[in-house]
Amino acid sequence: MAASKEVISRGRPVVRTSKRADKSSQSFMERLPSEILIKILSYLDASALFSISHVNKLFYRLANDNALWNKIYITEFGKNEKQKSKCMDELLQKMATAELQDRAAGYWKWLFFKTVAACDMNKWKRHLGLISRHTGLPSQTERVLRNLHVTWELTVSGKSGREGTLELSWSQFCETSVCLCWSGGGCLPNYQQISTLQLHGVRRVALSCPGLKKPGWRSLMAKLDLQTLTKSTQVIGQDRLVELKLLQPGIIIGIWKDQCSVGFIMFTLHFHRLVERSIQGSSVCPYVEPMVKPPFDDIDPEYGLHGYQLHIVLHNTECKLMSASFSQLFCLRTQICDGLIQLTAINMTNLSQHTPLSGNITLPWRCEALQGVVENCCIMSLTLLDEFRKPFWCVSSPVSMRLDKTHVSYDYDGEHFLIHYQDSDGQVKIKLEWMKEEKRFVVISLVVYVSVSNVNKQFGRDY
Repeated sequence: MAASKEVISRGRPVVRTSKRADKSSQSFMERLPSEILIKILSYLDASALFSISHVNKLFYRLANDNALWNKIYITEFGKNEKQKSKCMDELLQKMATAELQDRAAGYWKWLFFKTVAACDMNKWKRHLGLISRHTGLPSQTERVLRNLHVTWELTVSGKSGREGTLELSWSQFCETSVCLCWSGGGCLPNYQQISTLQLHGVRRVALSCPGLKKPGWRSLMAKLDLQTLTKSTQVIGQDRLVELKLLQPGIIIGIWKDQCSVGFIMFTLHFHRLVERSIQGSSVCPYVEPMVKPPFDDIDPEYGLHGYQLHIVLHNTECKLMSASFSQLFCLRTQICDGLIQLTAINMTNLSQHTPLSGNITLPWRCEALQGVVENCCIMSLTLLDEFRKPFWCVSSPVSMRLDKTHVSYDYDGEHFLIHYQDSDGQVKIKLEWMKEEKRFVVISLVVYVSVSNVNKQFGRDY
């Protein structure tokens, strides 16, 4: 019996600690009264106070004290009369009232960072008003996104209920779009086990906190239910390693060949309202573009649509293949067919309009230590402006090219190819010719088809 008791006591050791031993394990700072610690923390600025809140639970609680952040808020926004808006003045006046003093811990910390973000946005908002005459889009979009410290996160949910958020692996800005990629690294579930994908824009507040994730806000930009998209998913290309599945316009998943594991997920986002969509939504609701009643689109109904402008960019994840603008596009009412309005930018019979590409139609990809190139795929970024030079139809999506055996040309002797993009708002058909001697592609036809229902909805017409 004694032996068995000895074994039991060894298997379950009992540790007895005294209050004196607990205190001795604490640091000198932790043994100080809370009042003294609060006084010490009151000498810190916002960056230092945010950093020290990550030390332990005690400092997290103390560093969220409303009185500390009240002081920081007044110091930052109350020192310069020119910086104070009417909203800030009202907040400062109410600060001493019991209503705001009774706020939950961390309220003034949240309010400080929110006000800093609003001031930065106002500072850069005027840059979004600089519109490019070629694209009709803000010419400083990339600069504003970088200066506002905007990034993007992808949340992947599995059918089992497990959820994980991935940091952006790499991004590539082009003329009118940005390409975002997340590589799995073993963190992504099996493709068949993915339930939903959520894309969030994340606005970070710039603080001097090395090694810490900066405070920020998330804006939902897209939420995809993969179970409902399975039927419409199509393979747009492949190489010896991966197969590219197009979930919906702008979103592809790279699946390792002969496997169901995900290599990477790629989003292409058009610049139209990209800043607003990335930072002005909430974590569960996307940004809603304000409704603006457009003016009457044309005086003569029989004349149809006129004065439209098209800017199109063909590119991949490394370089630009083509960038061109076309103005004064029109479609007579008698030319409307099958619910589509045809706008011809490059006419096949007009050789002077034919445009050569600066490279081959390829889509390079990279994923951690692996990389490859998918042939006959690229990214198309299209911006169609109406006669008032306002964005009417904006698209940025990977597209595929296929051999067009039905086309016959007497001007060129090379093979003909077709890029055909289609969604609920319209279609794009790009016909290309392979020049054997020059060893390059030439765009010999570019036609945009706009949905009549979309035009009627936008302008209140009845075509």
